Amino acid sequence: MRGPGLLLAGAVGLLCGCAMARAHEAYEARSTMVGMSRAQVLACMGIPQARQAEGNLEVWSYASGNGRTTGVTLSAEHVAVGGSEGRFCTVNVNLTDGVVSAVNYVGPTGGLLSKGEQCAYVVENCLDPPQAK
Repeated sequence: MRGPGLLLAGAVGLLCGCAMARAHEAYEARSTMVGMSRAQVLACMGIPQARQAEGNLEVWSYASGNGRTTGVTLSAEHVAVGGSEGRFCTVNVNLTDGVVSAVNYVGPTGGLLSKGEQCAYVVENCLDPPQAK
């Protein structure tokens, strides 16, 4: 009995560790990306799903996430109550005069200890950005 319990605890710890590492990457990207050019953003994130412009400000939007859904079910003698929550992230990259001025995250982006983890999937390549000409 002890073996399966330890194995389960180890697996849960590993999964939490991965989510927390992705959350840290997303947090770092919010400051690392400031100052990047349009070309650098295109090189590390690709073409945005949506673009909006007003004067010298552009906002590029990217969908991010792994489609994770978490659920909880409570039951007691023929009565069950449940719910689930899907996690995703919309990454908005603000460019002022063609240079990143801010990166914002919108949506249910993670858990209590892993806020932003769903955003890391699209910004992770920007942490060590390729050099654009």
